[in-house]
Amino acid sequence: MYNVAPAAREAWDRVFERAAEVAGVPLEIVAHPAPAPLDELWARDDLGAAFMCGWPFATANPRPVPIAVPLPTPTHYGGKPVYFSCLVVRRDSGFASVEDTFGGRVAWTVENSYSGFGALRHHLLRYRTAERPDPYREWIGPLVTPAAAIESVVEGRADLAPVDSFVWDLLARHAPERIAGVRVVGRTDAAPFPPIVASPGIEPGAADRLSDAFVSLGQETSIRPALDSLLLKGFASVDAAAYDLTRRRAGTLT
Repeated sequence: MYNVAPAAREAWDRVFERAAEVAGVPLEIVAHPAPAPLDELWARDDLGAAFMCGWPFATANPRPVPIAVPLPTPTHYGGKPVYFSCLVVRRDSGFASVEDTFGGRVAWTVENSYSGFGALRHHLLRYRTAERPDPYREWIGPLVTPAAAIESVVEGRADLAPVDSFVWDLLARHAPERIAGVRVVGRTDAAPFPPIVASPGIEPGAADRLSDAFVSLGQETSIRPALDSLLLKGFASVDAAAYDLTRRRAGTLT
């Protein structure tokens, strides 16, 4: 989900390798590059540690085992394991706010993405009226990835698109040219950051050791360069109940 550029991918590999080493749990890093469906990754029965969107995590049955959750360093996260969706428009457009794009076209990624669909849908409910049940005349998607959503705005196929705020921050750090054609005009309410999870069948002791290992990384000097590259203070334990928020926000525009 957050392998946005080669430098970020290398840093993630270092972090996950170190967590596995500290935990004494052998993990093999397996590439699953976009636009490969994340559902296929989350359905694996040998998943040891991978990011999972909060909405699918909250609704999964059986629910994957939560391992850890990142603590982003940018100030807009307030030191908490939260994120939101940046609502972006084309940089050279005349739009100054989200409301300016109403009546146009809005992009989305996939229905089970909170940042790429659910957060946006919840945000738009505040503008819903009997006369205007949907602020947009057309929804462009599924576009699958944040990169494709950004591209749809740059190319003029959509007027606004939601982008995971941490994807945005990592792109700004490692690949600013990829967001040069768009700008942020709004953001959704904060929600729990996507957790790192393991398959439901993971041995409980291994899950506990991995969780403890991730949480300990913030205190390791050797891993600090990788964490800094990823804009992370470290990791925290997961409050699984917090993700029920995404289900409570599952409103509809239909």
